[in-house]
Parts: sequence; C-alpha cells; structure tokens
Amino acid sequence: MDPMEGQMTEAPTSEPISTQLHRMATRAREMPGVALGTLAQFIDIAFLREAHRRTRKDGAVGVDRQTADDYASDLEGNLQSLLDRAKSGTYRAPPVRRVHIPKGDGSERRPIGIPTVEDKILQRAVTMVAEAVYETEFLECSYGFRPRRSAHQALQVSCG
Repeated sequence: MDPMEGQMTEAPTSEPISTQLHRMATRAREMPGVALGTLAQFIDIAFLREAHRRTRKDGAVGVDRQTADDYASDLEGNLQSLLDRAKSGTYRAPPVRRVHIPKGDGSERRPIGIPTVEDKILQRAVTMVAEAVYETEFLECSYGFRPRRSAHQALQVSCG
C-alpha cells in the first residue's frame, strides 16, 4: 500500500489552493522517495479555477481561435468539461498553432507554438502541482527553470 494513500484524498476544495499547495510541498519534503501516485488526484474544479486566474489572458489564440474572453463566458461549464476529460483520460491536447516571429534585426524568423486557452489552463494546473511536489528535490542553490529564480540570481550565489 502506498504510504501517501488516504492522507491526500480529501477534496482540494476544502481549503484554499495556496494551503493545499503548501501541504503537498510539506508532505513531499517529509517523505522523500515516496511515490505520490497520480498527481491528477490533486486537481479539482477549484484548482482549475485558480489555474485559469493565473493564466495570461492577453496571449494569442490557439488553433481553435478561442479567446480567453470566449472561454470565460462559460467558465464553470468549460472548466467542468476540462476536468471531466482530464480525469477520465479522454483529454487530448490540441495541436499548437505555429507562428514565425522576427528575431532581433528582423532578418531571421523563429517559430513559436501557441496552445489553446484550455490547454494553457491545464498546463498551468499541472505545473502548480508539479512545482509544489518537486521543488523540494532541488538544492537551494539550483536556479534553472525554477519559479521566482533567474540566471542573474544564479550568478550571485555559489553552490558549496
């Protein structure tokens, strides 16, 4: 039996998302090496609502051409549908829209991928859970691709 089983099964809506994320991080830190099972168990409608709140709304539209405002017009229905598909395993990320933007002086162009609003929300929710769990694994002096850390900060410290 997984030692984490039964400890983290209460509905995430029973507490604020920040408290839930802190609790996940604390348990991960206290029980290193213990498999948490599926991280999807921590994502519920309140979690998706917070992920939506944290997602940029002014970005370009994806392949479905749906704007953030369009998605928000039936936010609860859209989030419930997303949650149902994610939990049942039927969610399939749509292709990203490929756009080429000018580099530096404009003589060259670089490709970027633009996901749909819905995909951005689910990506944000998964990132929130993964960061809470896996941040505990990094050394304090590790700066690469971590929240609230930058390469400039890394140059100012040393790992000793």
